[in-house]
Amino acid sequence: MENRTGLFTNMIIWFGVAISVSEIQAGVQIGSAAPLNSIWVPLILGHVIGGIMLYFVGLIGTRLRVNAMESIKSTFGDFGSKFFAALNVLQLIAWVAVLNAQGALALMGLNIPISFALTCIILAILIAIWVYIGLRRTSRITSIIMIILTALLVILSVRLLGMNGYHLMPIKNSATLTFWNIFEISIAMPISWLPVISDYTKDAESPKKATALSALAYTVASLWMYFIGIEVVCIGTVDISQAILISGLGVQGVIILVLSTVTTNFLATNSAGESAKAIFDRLNPKIAGVIVSFLSAILAISGIMDHYISFLYLISSVFAPMASVLVVSFYLGNGNNDSKDWYWNIFSWFVGFIVYQITAGFDSIFLGPTLIAVIVSAAFAYSWILVKKRK
Repeated sequence: MENRTGLFTNMIIWFGVAISVSEIQAGVQIGSAAPLNSIWVPLILGHVIGGIMLYFVGLIGTRLRVNAMESIKSTFGDFGSKFFAALNVLQLIAWVAVLNAQGALALMGLNIPISFALTCIILAILIAIWVYIGLRRTSRITSIIMIILTALLVILSVRLLGMNGYHLMPIKNSATLTFWNIFEISIAMPISWLPVISDYTKDAESPKKATALSALAYTVASLWMYFIGIEVVCIGTVDISQAILISGLGVQGVIILVLSTVTTNFLATNSAGESAKAIFDRLNPKIAGVIVSFLSAILAISGIMDHYISFLYLISSVFAPMASVLVVSFYLGNGNNDSKDWYWNIFSWFVGFIVYQITAGFDSIFLGPTLIAVIVSAAFAYSWILVKKRK
């Protein structure tokens, strides 16, 4: 039981994952394109379903005591594991770049006299140092940072709520987002962390409790960030930095943006190192994480933010069906998979991936592309289990 993480540590880690500019920006997108009375049900539903998927995927890594990409070997085989690990490294490099760019842009909006490129590099350096030192050595510092960040965000939330109705500029609510559009934006965030969660739950002392608390902490914190984004729209702006300034948080606003960017990016960067290790056993995950941090900074400077929403949907199309096949195979199968099972499971994932690509072309489809892809892939995976049982 050495080096096991407690319930509080796991909860803090996943509470911190959700606290990011990216989550707030998603709330801004929803709040600025749909009437308030139509937002809450699909927003909460998307988070609840995403949180449930996080729990079941995270519990697999906890039971097997392996990281996220190693936990899928029994379902997709060695080749499938390396394939998804490679995709995960690529998406995490891009994801960290998106978070880096969003944090840097928000900081620039606070009139800090530093260029966008230099801000991205500074954020990358802070993340690289944290990754190299390691989570266990900084667990107390992480807890203190999260307490400070939470307190500052509570202050921001209260001030924005008190300013509800204050209009800096008129916002025309075009109400372009339907129920399932909002659901899709809501579930996209927790889905993006499915190939990461086991990297942290694998070391938990109490598998079920720690994984449940991790999923719950993320879901609650993510909903809170979306709510802050909606509050930003309610005061008459879509600019997070401007909302912070008019709420009277100067230095505190800088601290919020820096800490929220660094804490989330640390976990994503650290997991990129873990996934790289799943591809090359001898690779040092810390060194890989440091490299990922600087590659992401370069990508952020190059302008990845122009493709942010499309990137989120791409993540969902890959990892949502993968997770559904993994869950069905692990919990409903017998656990003794062979090459035939692996090939069928990869095929089941591919069908879900294609279904997502097709349904995403519709403006608004019942259940949404993510949930349809999850259901289709799960059905294909389970059909193979039924065939085996009959034999």
